[in-house]
This record gives sequence, structure tokens and C-alpha cells, in this order.
Amino acid sequence: MNSLDLPKAPQDTRVVVAMSGGVDSSVVAGLLKREGYDVVGITLQLYDHGAATHRRGACCAGQDIHDARRAAETLGIPHYVLDYEDRFREAVIDRFADSYIHGETPIPCVECNRSIKFRDLLATARDLGADALATGHYVAGRARPGGGRALYRALDPARDQSYFLYATTAEQLDFLRFPLGELPKDETRRLAQSFGLAVADKPDSQDICFVPQGRYQDVIARLRPDALRPGEIVHLDGRALGRHDGIIGFTVGQRRGLKLATGEPLYVVRLDPDNARVVVGPREALATSVIRLSETNWLGDAPLSALDGMPVAVRVRSTREPRPASLRWNAALSCAEVELATPEDGVSPGQACAIYADDGPRARVLGGGTILRVEAAQRAAA
Repeated sequence: MNSLDLPKAPQDTRVVVAMSGGVDSSVVAGLLKREGYDVVGITLQLYDHGAATHRRGACCAGQDIHDARRAAETLGIPHYVLDYEDRFREAVIDRFADSYIHGETPIPCVECNRSIKFRDLLATARDLGADALATGHYVAGRARPGGGRALYRALDPARDQSYFLYATTAEQLDFLRFPLGELPKDETRRLAQSFGLAVADKPDSQDICFVPQGRYQDVIARLRPDALRPGEIVHLDGRALGRHDGIIGFTVGQRRGLKLATGEPLYVVRLDPDNARVVVGPREALATSVIRLSETNWLGDAPLSALDGMPVAVRVRSTREPRPASLRWNAALSCAEVELATPEDGVSPGQACAIYADDGPRARVLGGGTILRVEAAQRAAA
């Protein structure tokens, strides 16, 4: 048995590495090459690389493609660049824009992993005769005693990316490997230096890759010009407080930028796309107790449809730790529902809800879904 839990010896095992041009995926390629695997690097060109050639903090375009190619040359492995722009635009960018227009707050990295990297790229890796696809994600995949593989939070809690990978299916997990799941980030950079990689000190990507300077409104306005529909800003009690230029400029939980002179702190509580309204209220109105999910991916042992109050932990933002909750199946609506043990603020439709077996630092990922609807704590308690 080798370090990737694959049946063949490393020299007889081909592994495709998804190389984004950053330090993490470059180190993965270096580790596997050092262990004797037949390593092939693939970089995906996902969007207009010309516009992002010199942009720092992005990935999968321009300079990053150059960095990935240079890393492959340093390591002495073959490297290919695949043009996935059309697929990425249809599966990720268009969906991102439409989600905002419908008053949601999407997480495009989840959809990119689900539809591009772990579906299309995985299929390409199989076509190349690979035995596994390895990535630089900070998440741990482990073989289970009864067969198959399970997903767990990474060793380094500050780098854990399990929130963005909840949609990985059991079949995909059998083919995927995450060599950095058991490493701290500083060790990754040390390894990059030992491999002689020029990206050893390259900053991590920060923004959504296709959104320059984080200005997602500009992207949506360019793709969907009719989305800039002005409307009212109204209080929960029905008072009209002001006007706005389009709901795409607002997210649930937002306080800054409302431009309301009311003398009281107000937050965006809800977006009403049908009537082009931004609904605001006090902070306590943000508290959410029940979350209804769509597009649920389930990796647990018991059937999801049989659950009725299973204790779990959930994460509704990538920057928040998992919190205790219970999970049940709503047979009438054919969807999963999560009830939080303690209400959370700023939960918005369109966001991801990752589900864990518990709230421990190395918890198993049980799946998750897209937040379809939230229920306020006051109503849930009634």
C-alpha cells in the first residue's frame, strides 16, 4: 500500500495533479514526484486570462498559468493547459450572476469544485489513464474500514477548506486525493522551498477568481444589464426609508452602505427580488434557527431520508466554526432541514451549509447543501 492508499506501487500509478499556479498544488506535485508516482500536471484556464495576467490574489488565469508551467518544468513533470472558459462561464459565472439577481448570496467556489474540478477535470484525468486526481485543498480524505473513503477537516484549522468541498460525492472521493490535509501551511511553504519552486512565497488567492478587486456588482451588471432595477429600502414594519439602485448591491447581514439616516443601526434582513425591495431591521431580526436546504449532497452512513433530529454540527459561513445542530428530512417538501442549537446571524439563501459529524477540529464531513430558505428564531420558537 502506498501513501495515497492506492493498490499499485507508485512507479505504476499515474496521478493527475490539478495545478492552479499556487504554492499548494505545486507542492502536491512535488511530493508525489518525490515519492515516485507518474505525475501529470493539468492547469485549467477558467476565464479571461488576459484581463487577469498581473492581478495578485487570483487563480486559474494569466500569471498563474505561467507559474504552474514553471513549477512543472522545475519538477520535471509533463504539464497541460486546458481551456475550460466556456464550461466555467456556463456552470459558475452565469449561475453566480443569476443567483444574485434572485436575492441570494452564492458561493461560486463550491460550484466550481462540483461542476468543473471534480466532474469535468476528474473525467479528463480518467481519460488520461490516471489512477487518482490530487489537489492542493486543505482537507483530509481517509479510507474507511468497510470500504470507500470519507472526508474530514484538515489538520490546520486556519486553512481547512472542507466548507467548500461538501458537495464532493462518494464516487468522486474514491478517486480524489488531498495530500495537504495532514500538513500545516508553514510546512507546505518549507517544502516548496526545498523543491526549488519559485512560488514558495507566492501569496494565497483571496478574492473570487473572476471578480476583480471583489467588485462582484460590476461583473453582474456586465453580464445582466437589466439586473440594475431600482427600488425601495423598507423597514420590517413597512416604513419606506429610502431608495436603492439594485438589490445586487446588498447582502443579508449588511450594515454599511445603506445610507439611511434613521438614528438606529439597521441591517439587511431580507431581499425581495420580485418587488425590487431591500428589507432592513434591527440586528436581532437576523437571528436564524431553521435552515432548509436544496441540492443536498449526503455522505453519511444512514439514509438522509430516514433522519429525524440527528445531532450534527453545521457551518453556514467559511469563516465560522461548525456549530451544534440537528438534521432532519422533511418528507412533505422532500428536502433536508437543519435546526440550529443556537441562532446564527446573517444566514442567507444561496450560501452553503456544510454538515459535520460533530464540532471537533478533525470532524468528518457528512455533506451539505445550498441554503434555500431560512426561518427566523422568533418564528421557530413560536
